[in-house]
Amino acid sequence: MPAPDRIFLGKSGENAACDELRRRGYAILARGYRTRMGEIDIIARDGPTLVFVEVKARTTTHRGYPAEAVTLHKQAKVTAMAADYLARCGWHDRPCRFDVVAVLLGERGEPLSVEVFQDAFEAAGWY
Repeated sequence: MPAPDRIFLGKSGENAACDELRRRGYAILARGYRTRMGEIDIIARDGPTLVFVEVKARTTTHRGYPAEAVTLHKQAKVTAMAADYLARCGWHDRPCRFDVVAVLLGERGEPLSVEVFQDAFEAAGWY
């Protein structure tokens, strides 16, 4: 798949994830928070809890389900980026969690399914 198509599908997945999170009552605080280590897809608030969200979008399951792509390595990167965000905001005392949103998209980027995995992983040794 050419790069522009992957970018389009990635944005479509993030848009679908934001729509579902809002439907569930989350407040979206930031999208595409960049650090030197990478990018956190979505930062949201669910009640008093700050939520760092990794979005994985796919058009097929031939190479596995989207949520399976959030490896231990990716979890460690998201944890480090979340620590960076909290330090920059001065929010060391906020309750936090890490969610994963798995999105299956049609060929034109339309969401076929959106699954939210709350508290999908822990940041071992961090909090």
